[in-house]
Amino acid sequence: MTKQERRLLRQFGFLQRNVPGLRSPIQRLLRQQGALVRVPLALLLVLGGLASVLPFLGLWMLPLGLLLLSVDLPIVQPFVAAAAIRGRRRLSTLTRALRARWRRD
Repeated sequence: MTKQERRLLRQFGFLQRNVPGLRSPIQRLLRQQGALVRVPLALLLVLGGLASVLPFLGLWMLPLGLLLLSVDLPIVQPFVAAAAIRGRRRLSTLTRALRARWRRD
């Protein structure tokens, strides 16, 4: 297993730990047999993310689709894993700032 694959699997592990409802679906999708479902689902999520002007479809679908697509396309793995790590760090910084602000008020 390459460094990029390990980084990507850690991002999936983070999702499984912090969003318990995603634990079972992620485990099923990451199996080798899940590729038949994973690739079309990832493409639909990416297309839905690009059509984010519609009410139900949103920008949240784009990173999720890219994350799923990167399981099967190794060339995309370093970019998606790095983006996921940056996103987690920014979210963590934002969360800490909001908590500090709420404590002061």
